Amino acid sequence: MLKVTDLNVSYGAIHAIKDVSLEVNDGELVTLIGANGAGKTTILRTITGLQAAKSGKIEYDGVDLLKTPSHKIITLGMAHVPEGRHIFPDMTVAENLLMGAHMRKIDNAVLKDELEEVYEHFPRLRERTKQLAGTLSGGEQQMLAMGRAIMSDPKMILMDEPSMGLSPILVKEIMNIIKLFHKKGITILLVEQNAKMALSVADRAYVLETGRISMSGNATDLINDDRVKKAYLGL
Repeated sequence: MLKVTDLNVSYGAIHAIKDVSLEVNDGELVTLIGANGAGKTTILRTITGLQAAKSGKIEYDGVDLLKTPSHKIITLGMAHVPEGRHIFPDMTVAENLLMGAHMRKIDNAVLKDELEEVYEHFPRLRERTKQLAGTLSGGEQQMLAMGRAIMSDPKMILMDEPSMGLSPILVKEIMNIIKLFHKKGITILLVEQNAKMALSVADRAYVLETGRISMSGNATDLINDDRVKKAYLGL
């Protein structure tokens, strides 16, 4: 579904992403792990057109994303849950969720049904449907960002650090939702600093070190790899 080939990204004189190649097959949950500053967020931002690539190729369902404007990418069935959530703080929870569907041409009855489905996944959002999003807790804002992505009816979701800043209980809750989305057939590329958690839910994984892919393989193999244990699992 997604194929990144020999991707290079620079910030001025800084060569941030160096010949990165990775792929995500239809229905997979693939995780990209690595230390803070390794370039994980930059890769996701480049895939969704928020960051320019220096060279390389990114294909999604046969479409060249490097030639596709960022605002058009969501219409292809790809949603991005960014690091830091980036909800609309001065809009209500319901208004934020509806923004996720603003590019779709669907009638109000279908929209209402899909909004109800999001509330079933995230009961806390239903309780706060008329509350301004900026007043939500960090965990609730993460749920809102994920719910907004689901409202776009995606075939694939890119998730950037969904556990960041959350309590262990909320992290577990968010991970259960990610597993549920995966079970429903949504393809997921998950960027996560919590390597143990990410590897525990993923099918396959890539390890990014200073802008390069250093390892890749089945998640179960990598979670038992001594190098990964030492560098990322604290074992």
